[in-house]
Amino acid sequence: MASRFQAAALAAAPSYPNAIAWSEENLIAVASGHLVTILNPALPLGPRGIITIETGEPFPIGVVDKDDLFSASLLPTSLSRDIRPCVGSISWSPLGLAPNSGCLLAVCTTEGRVKLYHQPFSDFRAEWIEVMDLSNRLYFYLKSIGFGELEVCSWKDSTELGAENRCTDDALEKEHKRRKLDASNIQCCRVSRTSRMQNSKDDKASSSIYTEMEEEELPIVRKTDFGLLKERNSKQIISRGKSKVNSSEKIPENCTLPLISADKYAARSAMLSSLVVSWSPALQLLPNCCSVPQNGSSISILAVGGKSGAVSLWKVSVPECYSVEVSSIPTTVTIVGILQAHTSWITTISWALLDSESSNPRVLLATGSSDGSVKIWLAYNEQLLNLGETNQASFSLLKEVVTVDIVPVSVISLTVPAQSTNKMLLAIGKGSGSFEVWTCGISNSDFKKFGSYHAHDHVVTGLAWALHGRSLYSCSQDNFVRSWIMSEDVLYEVPIPSNTPRLRSPTELPDAFASCFGVAVSPGNLVIAMVRNFDKDLLDPMYQKRAHKAAVEFFWTGAQEVCVWSNDSPIFVIPGFPKKELVCWEANMLWSLKHYEHPNKPLVVWDIIAALLAFKHSVGEYVQHILVKWLSISYLGSDMDLTSKKVLSHISRSLSNISSRRLQLLNIFCRRVMLSELKADDINSKLQNLEELHCIENKKLMMWIELLLSSERELRERLVGLSFSAFVSLISNLATISSQSGNWSAVGIAQMEQWVALNHDGVRDQLRVLASEIGKYKDRLQSSTSVAMEQCCYCSASFPFESPEVGFCQGAGQGHKLARCAVSMEICPPTPVWFCKCCHRRISRLAPETLFTLPGYPDLKSLTNSRDVKLSSKPLCPFCGILLQRLQPDFLLSPSPV
Repeated sequence: MASRFQAAALAAAPSYPNAIAWSEENLIAVASGHLVTILNPALPLGPRGIITIETGEPFPIGVVDKDDLFSASLLPTSLSRDIRPCVGSISWSPLGLAPNSGCLLAVCTTEGRVKLYHQPFSDFRAEWIEVMDLSNRLYFYLKSIGFGELEVCSWKDSTELGAENRCTDDALEKEHKRRKLDASNIQCCRVSRTSRMQNSKDDKASSSIYTEMEEEELPIVRKTDFGLLKERNSKQIISRGKSKVNSSEKIPENCTLPLISADKYAARSAMLSSLVVSWSPALQLLPNCCSVPQNGSSISILAVGGKSGAVSLWKVSVPECYSVEVSSIPTTVTIVGILQAHTSWITTISWALLDSESSNPRVLLATGSSDGSVKIWLAYNEQLLNLGETNQASFSLLKEVVTVDIVPVSVISLTVPAQSTNKMLLAIGKGSGSFEVWTCGISNSDFKKFGSYHAHDHVVTGLAWALHGRSLYSCSQDNFVRSWIMSEDVLYEVPIPSNTPRLRSPTELPDAFASCFGVAVSPGNLVIAMVRNFDKDLLDPMYQKRAHKAAVEFFWTGAQEVCVWSNDSPIFVIPGFPKKELVCWEANMLWSLKHYEHPNKPLVVWDIIAALLAFKHSVGEYVQHILVKWLSISYLGSDMDLTSKKVLSHISRSLSNISSRRLQLLNIFCRRVMLSELKADDINSKLQNLEELHCIENKKLMMWIELLLSSERELRERLVGLSFSAFVSLISNLATISSQSGNWSAVGIAQMEQWVALNHDGVRDQLRVLASEIGKYKDRLQSSTSVAMEQCCYCSASFPFESPEVGFCQGAGQGHKLARCAVSMEICPPTPVWFCKCCHRRISRLAPETLFTLPGYPDLKSLTNSRDVKLSSKPLCPFCGILLQRLQPDFLLSPSPV
């Protein structure tokens, strides 16, 4: 087995497949027992986030006669003795759904409840904040339609949070109190699912989609016959009597729940018992938007599979604006349909997006069931964006890949290969330990089975595609993790690379594991993380057995083979490293760097930077070789064998023709890799004393320093040009200068004008012309929010403009030193502001979306004449392009994109 390079112990052990998930903002969530543990892979032994699962109250769906408790449909429930609920399924949302532009975490418990959480970025605590209980929303929805027993039901949408949601919250509170009153008079027995792998003997229910309208119209319910789902397990039992002896005791008078049959109770309970959750990719109105959407430009669909075989679909929209000061920004969630996908338990769900560059991409939904069946459903991006406004069913059955089988499906993983956007790859893991791989050409619906691989001896608990379908990782309860590569439509097993660049944080955790319950791939596809349970019999009973229940292990996969017949020879030789692995490292890192050049991809390059820094300690020339080769291919368009000095000087002369995303990538790797020995504040202050240093290493780095400063100046000029153009356009169109929530407005014009004056000879002619034109509107400029002479917020002294980075007030003594906003160049207020973890700049005014999608230096004249001045602001660093966040103290968890 390969050697891990870091690991972290867990206080509780996982019990269900896919127990680990890696978010787009570089956080890892682990479903371990009654806890969800959130950790930062860059600091696995550092601060953590926690979600504690509490026992929920039963839903008041009806009462059954005590004589029916031991009927066939309720017997497993009556015999259940589970006391404390555990975490059964977790899933991260895409970026942009949380109030701070981060990710939401969906958690499904063994009680069948689903809740949403977000990071406590403004609360200074480790426990994550609950956003919403979707199970309560589902209960009210099913109750309004009579649990599918009525053909047409009137129901007002009560799933949107905000001002209109107060009535719903009051109803939930009243229902909560009523449940407590009912629970004091009737006997309640809760049950948790005993196994995901248990086969359900439900009656066959017709495939249907229930669509709800957002307005107060009557929703149309098609094919409403749910059937009496004779589920062998249910969520809770509400019995008629208090005593087990006297079954004829009457229901208390204050109990208003109806008397229903055992089969009907089991069917209703199955509808409310959720088993698995999965978020769709971000669905955007515009396909080429920035990586972080805003202003309703994007949604994500949360699919929740349950025991009834149905999948409830929840549309979650991005907030109207983002903030790091408060976390009370409302989240809009709407239930948009119920898809009757199977007749047995839904055990696993996976999503994929086809034709992501088209105006109307196609969305694939794969569902697996405990009866062994797997189905692929198809919908269109535009249809899903309009869900809630139309009564048309969105998902249609594309293919039933696997029909009913005696072996249940445990996990599935769906991906779209990079080389073929009209093709999908589907991996299906089963309870027998084998998995299947299917491929499908969506245009002609040509499904083909690659083969069935008997890779494990126990249930498959994790499948993860990497490198856009070129590599696959599988894990099982037999404690084995295997690696596979796809080559010419054939799947080959290859060993996980045994060599690591450097053991960054060695741990003393014992290598005594019994089972593996999930595997996840890092955003850059160079690291895999797996969660394993310890073998208690092999642990020290005094020190290890009490505290160590499981562990998360991290393995480098940059040396993973992606081509069986690769015979390239490496240029560099590192002692202890096979030559073939060096070739694979170079190829995989170049692939990852190329992958991040698209503006839609969130910039989370922690694994690439960590690998390069690990190599830098042994062979620094190898790291420079990889970066120079990447710059030659991506920035110069050719892989010519040029020296690093020639490549960097050529790029410095052609910065105006390079896209903003590539400039931001260049800045990240200059700062975090080539200039990692230097502090960010020293670089921001232009390293005035660097020339006086006599260190040879600093002289070698001067060309990288000069390239970084030139690249950041280019981005600053673009930002100033966009601000000037927007301001002139507003003035000439007689528009009102406003800062509407979520929209970008040009602020700091006076400071930018002074910056242009200080750098008059170094800026472009277009910028100087715009700056002179702005001088004509001094009266309008003074009446706007931009003030030329700022005052200190502590002593009210004046703040002259001397640098775009920091300012010194002219108060008595040494004065106060305050940071300036990296976007507007204004003095940052003392309240919490956005912070960049790469360049350590602070931002109080967000940058416009246009800056991050520019293919080169913009034509400022055309932008000035444009009447479209409504631009979205993005919580991204204008110089690094990474997601901004609130600066947290060292004892609290925060993401590390670099």
